[in-house]
Amino acid sequence: MKIKSLRDLYIHELKDLYSAETQITKALPKMAKAASNEELAEGFRTHLEETKGQIERLKQILEELGETTRGEKCAGMEGLLEEGAKMMEEDLPEELLDAALIGAAQKVEHYEISGYGTVRTFAELLGEDDAAELLQLTLDEESATDEKLTQLAENIVNPEAEDADEDEEEEAPKSKAGKKK
Repeated sequence: MKIKSLRDLYIHELKDLYSAETQITKALPKMAKAASNEELAEGFRTHLEETKGQIERLKQILEELGETTRGEKCAGMEGLLEEGAKMMEEDLPEELLDAALIGAAQKVEHYEISGYGTVRTFAELLGEDDAAELLQLTLDEESATDEKLTQLAENIVNPEAEDADEDEEEEAPKSKAGKKK
């Protein structure tokens, strides 16, 4: 699709978000399974259901524009999810993995917040008021998810990861610094 107008760009970005959300639905179950903190795992499962609703909204908007959901694969989301997948392959203590999962999830949320803010603004400019409302609803959900992740990180997961670091340092053998060879 050649982009020649704001409407073309709007449709392109909607399809990009559709691709991104579809990719996320495949990653969230893996992230939930990898999480050791039950609140984090449950948050990923809840967001999976929310993401399915967001996909339906994007379908609805595209259908109302006379468009299909087919478009190029969202390379940005693919890269972010690949980074998260690599982190899950690392041999990390479970508390540290949870902190890494939150970091990866927040990168995804920030990408989505940016994308939905952009398309909502395009919809408003193009007089697509119903679509703008649906996009704002999704933007609100993404922002709420980001805030929940921040609270979980700050209040539980990151302090647990720090405590695990301290425990590991105490168990490590003492250095023989200063001993002559």
